Amino acid sequence: MPYSAIALSLDETVEQRLQRLNAELRTASAQTILRASLLREWADNITYVSSFGAESAVMLALIADVAPDMPIIFLETGMHFPQTLDYKDTLIERLGLSNVRNQTPDPEQRQASDPQNRLWKEDPDACCTLRKVRPLEPALDGFSAWITGRKRFHGGARLNLPVFEFSDGRFKVNPMASWTQDDVQDYIRHRQLPRHPLVDQGYPSIGCWPCTKPADNPNDIRAGRWAGQDKTECGLHVEKADRPRVF
Repeated sequence: MPYSAIALSLDETVEQRLQRLNAELRTASAQTILRASLLREWADNITYVSSFGAESAVMLALIADVAPDMPIIFLETGMHFPQTLDYKDTLIERLGLSNVRNQTPDPEQRQASDPQNRLWKEDPDACCTLRKVRPLEPALDGFSAWITGRKRFHGGARLNLPVFEFSDGRFKVNPMASWTQDDVQDYIRHRQLPRHPLVDQGYPSIGCWPCTKPADNPNDIRAGRWAGQDKTECGLHVEKADRPRVF
């Protein structure tokens, strides 16, 4: 049944809405999931949080096809590769994105917690909290839902990723949850999207420069993130109650 043919109920609970959406759209295309989310479920009340990393061009292109003026949040940690910042500008221009918002860490918190910019080495969880997790909270104010680019093939906690979920008071939409690595690369080629310049240098997943290395395991796309540590996530997609306690 087309998504537009299903009426919304103002009496739905969160659980009922999740059940309805995942039943309706769990096998739908990313384009259909996005259109249902942007035009029906959360019109003018949804954002996309983008790292402008190795695979970000795909989601950004899909969004640009539907709503190029949709708010897009970029967490400007102050630790991005220069190539990432250049790539961000390239994608904004190429795709006609008109509402990309830079969100930076609180200056007072950064000065108090990381005056020498060495927190990444001493306590990477605390660094992610300072530069990503805490800045995201005010950036999401006013939005009932946000879109992510997570995919099940990334492994770890993402293996059982649903298309729609509810976390810390907001809905999360994962339109590309079922995509494979081949799907991503095929779409980049099909749309002739520019690639992040570090991909050709062996970086299949790109975060902040101190904690990102070329991946040494071709079967683990995130092998270069926090290499040699137990850490696998920055914390953005971890429930507040489950996040490490830091400062």
